[in-house]
Amino acid sequence: MCCNSCQFVYLGNPPAYEALEEDFAWEKTYEAKKTVSKGSTPFSPMARKLRGHLGMYRDKTQQFRKWFNDGAVLDIGCGWGQRIQPPMTPHGIELSVAMHRHADGWMRQHGGYCLHGPGAEAIWDFPEEHFDGVVMFSYLEHETAVLPVLKGAHRTLKPTGAVFIRVPNYASLNRRVIGPKWCGFRYPDHVNYFTLQSLSDVAARAGFTTHLVNKFSLPVDDNITVLLRKTNS
Repeated sequence: MCCNSCQFVYLGNPPAYEALEEDFAWEKTYEAKKTVSKGSTPFSPMARKLRGHLGMYRDKTQQFRKWFNDGAVLDIGCGWGQRIQPPMTPHGIELSVAMHRHADGWMRQHGGYCLHGPGAEAIWDFPEEHFDGVVMFSYLEHETAVLPVLKGAHRTLKPTGAVFIRVPNYASLNRRVIGPKWCGFRYPDHVNYFTLQSLSDVAARAGFTTHLVNKFSLPVDDNITVLLRKTNS
């Protein structure tokens, strides 16, 4: 479905948070999608090669250290919990029961901790202006409450901090050519599909300015990668 006022493409009947905890947990749906799709779509290798030449790898540790000043970082939808590496202090929110258990144990060993629950709810349990960085890596497409979670990130982020977001790129050439078999589609846990404009619009409503990271590869990239900063900060 499409919302003209917010320019989102979204799933009309998303599963409840309770179903996403176990039945549709990320680690299950990801493996199922990978098995069915049998690998990349035709334009994906070209996009990966371009990202490689531009230094845009999946491992963002060095960029995170630079953007977040080796401070406290909140990873929403943190999975197994090891995306934020020391000397940064890792914190997380994870809905999957199994992943949360693993992430919390690892993060506590490195000075942080992980909360279990929906990102848009659990984020309000952290202190105001506490984090140097907030990471939403392949998370926001799973979240029905997009604006609340972004407002929560704004509240818990220091004035000099930043929010990293990576989501499927609904406007990509790959999606237009491949159609329903595009790798960014995953039912039922992908509930939002963003373009750069729709992502920037909702970020602005939460008090952020949007800075595009993958500006050169965006037209053929299956993902949008942005860094949000507090407006006037």
